Amino acid sequence: MRDTAIFDMDGLLLDTEPLWTKSMKTVSERHEIPVKPYQFKETTGLKIYEVVAYWAVKYPWQGASVQQVSDEVIEDIIALSKSEGRVMPGVLPLLRQFRERGVRMGVATSSPRRMLHELISYFELEHYFDVLCSADEVGFGKPHPAVYLHCAERLRSNPLQCIVFEDSFNGMVSGKAARMKVIAVPDPAHFDDPRFAIADERLHSLEEFHYDYMLS
Repeated sequence: MRDTAIFDMDGLLLDTEPLWTKSMKTVSERHEIPVKPYQFKETTGLKIYEVVAYWAVKYPWQGASVQQVSDEVIEDIIALSKSEGRVMPGVLPLLRQFRERGVRMGVATSSPRRMLHELISYFELEHYFDVLCSADEVGFGKPHPAVYLHCAERLRSNPLQCIVFEDSFNGMVSGKAARMKVIAVPDPAHFDDPRFAIADERLHSLEEFHYDYMLS
């Protein structure tokens, strides 16, 4: 039986994934960066500093530095998440169930450390989790497995005993590369994406999760 659950944050615990598009659009337009919203998907799962560094190579601009643009996106997304974000359906009942059963729990996200801690606290989820891990703490963002392996290490859990909850393809690849069982909860527009076939389970919502998934 698996004894550890590790959750992504954006789009999985919190309905903040679409807000990244808004924030990146706002900041990129402010600095006249020639990147279009449909091109944001090219960097899904990467750390924001990796995203903006990618823009600097592929969609170069004049003026503000990568650091400045990245910091502005972070400021905007935190404020926007607090005003427009929400806890995703099924999250609270599942966290309560895991806590009652003594499952160790962590968050592993490519979002910045500051955003992770501010939002988990703002939405009053911090008491459910034993550790909070940002890809800021490791060398690479998703799809690299580093953040999931780091989270498992901090939880003192064997990766083979961990179950991962992810909404993105890159996040799913990250969890699988860490040798963890992956439950994919894609957004409705991508639920039938054939790439999610490599997930161990695919759910429409965390409300569909059954504890039996922890047993295999």
